[in-house]
Amino acid sequence: MFTDFSTQIHFSRYSAVAISEPPMHAEIRYCNVCGQPVEFRIPPGDHLPRHVCTRCGHVQYRNPKVIVGVIPEWGDGRVLMCRRNIEPRLGLWTFPAGFMEQGETSAAGAAREAREESRAEVEVGPLLMVINVPYVSQVYMIHRGRLLSPHFGPTPESSEVVLMAESEIPWDKIAFPTIWHGLRAFFEDRRRGVWTTHVLDLTQRPRPPRQAEVPGDDPVGDA
Repeated sequence: MFTDFSTQIHFSRYSAVAISEPPMHAEIRYCNVCGQPVEFRIPPGDHLPRHVCTRCGHVQYRNPKVIVGVIPEWGDGRVLMCRRNIEPRLGLWTFPAGFMEQGETSAAGAAREAREESRAEVEVGPLLMVINVPYVSQVYMIHRGRLLSPHFGPTPESSEVVLMAESEIPWDKIAFPTIWHGLRAFFEDRRRGVWTTHVLDLTQRPRPPRQAEVPGDDPVGDA
């Protein structure tokens, strides 16, 4: 049942059925060059508002954050899951994932997150899914991976770290919709025997009552 990384990859794209809402711009008060106040306006030669220094004219850009993650699979087909020991979503479940660091590839970042969150050594494989979450200005890059040994355990970020079969996944206690969609794509592709690199746009923040962002899905929580 163990995933073969040599399996041919096919590409597909599907988008969330939702209405976009513009992300809020983060408040920046002072220039990071000269320390003077900034104002939020469209600088010359641009078409979008930016934080512009009122003294030296330096423009501070706010760009989306990249989150990298991996779904580590053990030889019997179970995957490694972590119960979050930190906010947000304290006590809910995820696979290892976190913000990409400077100078990393997505695979290197995913392997680092696995070590930090679960003390696991993981061989990071092909990209499984890219999820755009514009309402929080984030992009998720989720990889498949091989768990290299059965040695893993709790960390300051994870109160529990366990191997789970698909039937054991607590779907109603998943930390974020991005994690939910990544797991669903992983198990569905594995059942079909055809690995696909998915691209998903989550363009609207979930609100009660929680509604599917992709027909047939039932994501929970914030991204």
